[in-house]
Amino acid sequence: MIKELIKFLEPCVTDERRDQMLAVLSERTKYLTVVLEDIYQAQNASAVLRTCDGFGIQDVHIIENRNTYDINPKVVIGASKWLDLNKYNTKSNNTLDAIKHLKAQGYRIVATTPHDNDTNLEDYDLSKGKTALVFGTEKTGVSKEVMDEADEFIKIPMFGYSESFNISVAAAVTLHHLSYQLRQSELPWQLTENEADKLYVDWLKETIKKSDLLVQEFYQRNEDYK
Repeated sequence: MIKELIKFLEPCVTDERRDQMLAVLSERTKYLTVVLEDIYQAQNASAVLRTCDGFGIQDVHIIENRNTYDINPKVVIGASKWLDLNKYNTKSNNTLDAIKHLKAQGYRIVATTPHDNDTNLEDYDLSKGKTALVFGTEKTGVSKEVMDEADEFIKIPMFGYSESFNISVAAAVTLHHLSYQLRQSELPWQLTENEADKLYVDWLKETIKKSDLLVQEFYQRNEDYK
């Protein structure tokens, strides 16, 4: 069904736009994912989304315990519409809910914070498995729940008086290094065919005006696909 829907929608975009989407799609990954816990500064929250899009990270998991995750349109500049944003805000402990969900999908929980048993960013081994990078609040870092449930801890080596980076900077540095490392590896980091097809349809619908009407027309023409 999805292949037929793609064929139906593709003529509604220019060749240049189609080629751009396919090129970006080929670089998307779910092997790395980003988890943002209780981020309250809209500027930083939005900057992280732009970074994820720029480095091909498709999924972002947003934990809202005390703080609501707000996006600044002037900072994100539309990047969020190309990402899958997964919010956790309905449970008594949204952090544990997110961690449980990610571990069920086979992700290692990696806290980005200094720790007694931490690993320098350059030494992190991606071959251990899919990685969920957890970034915490600007003032206090990740929560005790994340610290207790983390499979590993990584830090960015620093050599000045400052003890930590702004979260948007930390995310950019971390994702630049790990996404580059991932693309140089032989790990299965690209999307599966089914994942790519579903995402391509989402992007086509995002690009085409009144796409909901076109999709409705497609199903009306193809009753067997309902």
